[in-house]
Amino acid sequence: MAPWAASGALVEQNFTVGTQSVTRLCNQQNIVTVNGQFPGPILSVSEGDNVVVHVQNNSPYNLTLHWHGVRQLRSCWADGPAYVSQCPITPGNTFTYNFTITGQEGTLWWHAHISYLRATVHGALAISPRAGNAYPFPTPDAEIPIILSEWWDANVEDVIADAIRTGGVPNDSDAFTINGQPGDFFPCSTNDTTRILIEAGKTYLLRIVNAAMIHAHFFKIAQHNMTVVAVDAVYTKQYETDVLVIQPGNTMDVLLTASQQSGLYYMGARVYFSQPQNGQFVNITTTAILQYNGSSSSSSSPILPDLPPFNDTPTAFKFSTDLRSLRPSVPQTVDQEMFITEGFGLVSCPNNSCAGINGSRAVGSLNNISYVDPDIAILQAYYSGIDGVFTRDFPDNPPVVFNYTGNVPVSLWEPELGTRVKVLKFNSSVQIVFQNTRIITIENHPIHLHGHDFYVVGQGFGNYNSQTDPANFNLVDPQMLNTVGVPTGGWAAIRFQANNPGAWLLHCHFDSHSALGFDMVFITEDGPGNSDTLPPPPLDLPQC
Repeated sequence: MAPWAASGALVEQNFTVGTQSVTRLCNQQNIVTVNGQFPGPILSVSEGDNVVVHVQNNSPYNLTLHWHGVRQLRSCWADGPAYVSQCPITPGNTFTYNFTITGQEGTLWWHAHISYLRATVHGALAISPRAGNAYPFPTPDAEIPIILSEWWDANVEDVIADAIRTGGVPNDSDAFTINGQPGDFFPCSTNDTTRILIEAGKTYLLRIVNAAMIHAHFFKIAQHNMTVVAVDAVYTKQYETDVLVIQPGNTMDVLLTASQQSGLYYMGARVYFSQPQNGQFVNITTTAILQYNGSSSSSSSPILPDLPPFNDTPTAFKFSTDLRSLRPSVPQTVDQEMFITEGFGLVSCPNNSCAGINGSRAVGSLNNISYVDPDIAILQAYYSGIDGVFTRDFPDNPPVVFNYTGNVPVSLWEPELGTRVKVLKFNSSVQIVFQNTRIITIENHPIHLHGHDFYVVGQGFGNYNSQTDPANFNLVDPQMLNTVGVPTGGWAAIRFQANNPGAWLLHCHFDSHSALGFDMVFITEDGPGNSDTLPPPPLDLPQC
């Protein structure tokens, strides 16, 4: 066992990754799964446990797994993003992930972190309190996993390959799912709609994961309120609501009391799609059925919840800004400030051969840098002192100040390509303001930081004002997250402690955006103690 492991139990699991044929939307499709399951296995652990997962890659694709939201890995080698913490596990080979759950309770998740495989390679990580400890809310009678995801009536690797080849964006999905099933309103799906049996008067803990590739979701249960008690495995002050807004990557722990008359009730999820332009997406509600004990599965039609319109940004903004931490410890001073513009751009293709404007291809960018995957993992290059893999000059600010949410001149649409990182001193307090831009289009972006949780100290619309907006920051009880939805045409400010040595990816959790270069990497330097120093790589670490 690794020397940084906590004093909890050893939880060991085998993951066999392979392909199998499944039927959705009237068609058979070969998908990649873990242990033959879609969604994949639920890992049930307690705070303090040491987790060991042996991965055998029997699929035809390169593979990595990311333990989404596990902040204190103490070994960045286990984090999983391809060409950042590790090189891929090639077909036919194995790798063992070893990490410890430290200071987190609630729901996290795991997923593939390479290409588009996470569309079907994902599952929940359910974290309970240590033995002898209790939840900071009434103990539920039972727990129910709810995993939202998307479905393509195509090979997802072909979807992303076609987009990269043509320079366009990937085709949108054909359906959304709850626990792997599209629900009653999609073709050929009614017989397999997810059904959840509950008993009147009991309280259930819903462990909700949004594993969708491209879209945020509104989530609602007909005639039932819910109480949010944790987001991203960090406890919140109890927040009662009839609707959730959950970004791709986010997880929520929600109490549901079976308080209605016996019967059938839909739980439904609908896309939150913030683009004002006409965009292509599936505007159909995916459903599961909440069935009270004693009610017949065919006696009546389930009651449908009244979900918000797909473009209801005010509801999305109110929900995200209403959440409050239960046990905050917000950095009150800042050692490192960054202002990061985010959005899209266009770069030229040879002979105007791509599908974008004037034969160009679409890219994502942060501070006018569009990220390029290196040939060697950044962490391996950093640890071994290999030159030429990355540069340490990711800028603290964009190169040009402009009206970010106004009409941006076309001259600012072309970012630079590169693999640039930002180096952080150990234990430094960092503040980042993410500024949405209107380059090509404007929309909500869910930004995920690996290896750390952060406090969302401020959010707003329009251009961030460094003179006036900090006066309204919440430095008392802001919610701690690992994925924040930067508001459509607005900004979000976060603070965190860089106390986890290693190389950590920051990216948009719309996978189509990340695939286009909407990424960057932080390197946190070692601290003074043995427990604050990056350990040597594991012996079975895949090599490039």
